[in-house]
Amino acid sequence: MNKLRDAIDKGKFILTAELGPPKGTDVSNFMNKAEILSSYFDGINITDNQSAVMRLSSLAGCLHLLRAGGTPIMQVTCRDRNRLAIQSDLLGAYSLGIENVLALTGDHPRFGDHPQAKAVYDLDSVQLISVIKSLNEGQDMVGKQLKGATNFIIGAAVSPIAVPLEPELSKFEKKVLSGATFFQTQAVFEPEKMENFMKFARKFNVKIIAGVLILKSVRMVEFINANVPGLDIPESVEVAIRKADDAEEEGIRIAASLVKELRDIVDGVHLMAIGNEHRCVDVLEKAGIV
Repeated sequence: MNKLRDAIDKGKFILTAELGPPKGTDVSNFMNKAEILSSYFDGINITDNQSAVMRLSSLAGCLHLLRAGGTPIMQVTCRDRNRLAIQSDLLGAYSLGIENVLALTGDHPRFGDHPQAKAVYDLDSVQLISVIKSLNEGQDMVGKQLKGATNFIIGAAVSPIAVPLEPELSKFEKKVLSGATFFQTQAVFEPEKMENFMKFARKFNVKIIAGVLILKSVRMVEFINANVPGLDIPESVEVAIRKADDAEEEGIRIAASLVKELRDIVDGVHLMAIGNEHRCVDVLEKAGIV
């Protein structure tokens, strides 16, 4: 059963989370987290060499997640593969039972652990969405018929806090027109900015799932503010984490509060815990979702 498709079709408040594969072949910790998250979330993103750091593939991670009873969302970036490899991997994924895809540009290799790697970017994220739509319609990118079409739910990313916002809105519309049906946003800390973005997004028949980042330490806040473009943690949030007796618990409280505020604004939330994924359930509990 595809829990994400079911949640979208029934108009439920959508719950997704993010889970990074290991850097190696030992998937025991990954599987422990996958089993915990699978009971609570409609879909679990398996990252594709997130931050350009080499890890176990998203495709393999999705297969492990399926075995744990979860519903995977396979992240596919344009960074590492040309159009042949991307289409081949997508067909392979669907043939193995993976039905949900998130199309991303991907961070440049110079930001990762193999800065000497050559970036591909044969397609951009808008083109990638169009390719997936073509596969769903039974054709490859050059119009040749497939022996068996895919039926992916196509997701994309958007940043409702981008400055200036207008170029992001234009790209968002292009992604919708290319075939995206749900969007996961970058981390949001100010619900009023999300509310402003939703005035535009509601013109389109797509689901908006707001990103909520679960902070766990002052060091994490400092790293994000210094190294993650387009994501600035508000001073009020940083001060709260610094003053807290237990920074991790304060991060859970802040995330739960955001989920409560966002519930009446968006169609769902996407929790990102970055190595602390088991705490996603704690956020849902504090927010009164489960």
